Amino acid sequence: MRIQTFELERWQSIWENRVELNISESGVLPLTTRELVGDEDTLREILNVRQGYAQTNGSEELRSRIAALYAGAHAENVIVTCGGSEANFISTWAVLEPGDEVVFMMPNYMQIAGLVQAFGATVRPLRLREELEWAIDEDDLKRIVTNKTRMIAVCNPNNPAGSLLDASARKAVVTAAAKVGAWILADEIYRGAEFEGGMTPSFWGSYERVLCTAGLSKAYGLPGLRTGWVVGPTEMIERLWSYHDYTSIAPTVLTDRLASVALETARRDWILDRTRKILNQNYPVLKQWLDSYGDFFSHVPPKAGAIAWVGLMTGGNSARMAEDLRARKNVLVVPGEQLGMDSHLRFGFGGDLDNLRRALVRLDEFLAVAGRPRAARADSRN
Repeated sequence: MRIQTFELERWQSIWENRVELNISESGVLPLTTRELVGDEDTLREILNVRQGYAQTNGSEELRSRIAALYAGAHAENVIVTCGGSEANFISTWAVLEPGDEVVFMMPNYMQIAGLVQAFGATVRPLRLREELEWAIDEDDLKRIVTNKTRMIAVCNPNNPAGSLLDASARKAVVTAAAKVGAWILADEIYRGAEFEGGMTPSFWGSYERVLCTAGLSKAYGLPGLRTGWVVGPTEMIERLWSYHDYTSIAPTVLTDRLASVALETARRDWILDRTRKILNQNYPVLKQWLDSYGDFFSHVPPKAGAIAWVGLMTGGNSARMAEDLRARKNVLVVPGEQLGMDSHLRFGFGGDLDNLRRALVRLDEFLAVAGRPRAARADSRN
């Protein structure tokens, strides 16, 4: 099996710790262990945990706390993985065979698309439409799904657009999958990072062939724990456990314990409230800046996630622009080509607010040299 280079992960891995101002990240400012744990007694208990092997599918406590996020789910519906990436990997690996077709939402985090091709299946893009505020056209979905469709892969809330599938769109996805007996693979890792309102409705419970993947990296500000999961029918979870035995095998005992702390009800609510405060504090600064370049950037405000999907209204190669910005101004953003759509950039705004402001000043300087002065003079640093 040959696998293509994962351009986004390689780009960030090479540069994120070498640039001065990184606004490529897709989550919020990570918590420290002390912030996560909160009280000294629990922290001392965690420090005394022996570093042996953990239960390979995740402890009963952790799986039960994950299941509580999904109406009607139980611990046996959950397997814990090394991040959302492993959750997507084993789900795709277990379902697909050579010759299958996968309807894949785009733009998107391109891991699943790369795996589909490596496993000998075919990607059929389901393109979100900007004129629909980065929603799907249900007629497109009907046309793309065929008798060869083995899986429909969606990312909701969406990376990179920050858009949400409404009830009609979710129903259309379920109807299309049920018509041909396809699995739905719902990457829901940004669930909980909504700007307002409750959690985005999960695909869980809408259809018997649903696998929901998620983790603590984005909405919870805990990417360093590398905690992900799959929620699905018990028989499929048992099958995925066998695949998991060939990959990371198990979470660490420390990861399992800290993830359980994070998902205790009161702590979980505190973490998600923190996330929403960061989003609602930081995004207006970026939006004001983007609005000041209204003749150059197109932008639909996100409804969830710490990322903004920005179009270059004149077209052009965003990969070249991102590389020039990195080389000349020591600022890192994600070019749209790495997310399945050229002439776009992904800005991360969930980190340190002062760093975001400094990065936008550098972008002002960069665009001025490129002959793109601001259309308005509202000060994004206020």
